[in-house]
Amino acid sequence: MGASYHQFCPVAKAMELLDERWTLLVVRELVSGTEHFNDLRRGLPRMSPALLSRRLQQLVRAGVVERRVAGNEVRYVLTPAGRELRPVVEALGAWGIRWIGELGDEDLDPKLLLWDMHRHIDRDAVPPGRTVVSFRFPDAPSELRSWWLVIDPDEADVCDLDPGYPVAVTVTAGLRSMVRVWRGDLTWPDALRAGSVEVQGPETLRRAVPGWFTLSGFATVPRPAVPVGTAT
Repeated sequence: MGASYHQFCPVAKAMELLDERWTLLVVRELVSGTEHFNDLRRGLPRMSPALLSRRLQQLVRAGVVERRVAGNEVRYVLTPAGRELRPVVEALGAWGIRWIGELGDEDLDPKLLLWDMHRHIDRDAVPPGRTVVSFRFPDAPSELRSWWLVIDPDEADVCDLDPGYPVAVTVTAGLRSMVRVWRGDLTWPDALRAGSVEVQGPETLRRAVPGWFTLSGFATVPRPAVPVGTAT
């Protein structure tokens, strides 16, 4: 646990655990249903494995997370105390999308974007069998421009190397535009009309792609009528 604030206030006591760097984002991933170490790393791509391990140990010691071992499998599962943090995470995310609107270029991470998208697939809308969506981000660094989302009936995975399966559709987009669509700042139709997002493939699949995803859980949060920083 972090350094003490030496206050009896329950907010202070909670923040002694939660305000250490990355801790609440680890909780965010656990709240989203991630349980395995390697999957946690994929949701936190810029966090070092050593630091992730330390933060998980702290959460286990605090009684927020339970480490479950079955054979060679290790899972990190929220305890009742951890599950009570879900509305905290959701409230922070809603507040952030309403009031912290500015995104720097360094905030635009295609790996995190695709990882989040793979958790929000409407399986009833996706064609039966295996569906592969190729993503191209021409304005991203060369090593981060090409991604594949492989959607099977029971699971989905994100690949940064061509998995070798036939591609149903290819989405080519500016990385910022695709992030804005995912966050709900820009609608699919507006992005397609503006040409900032393009979809190539058979017409029926091209039209269906937006419906394959349920968007970020924060996409429907109402935005303030007056933009942040604007005088009233």
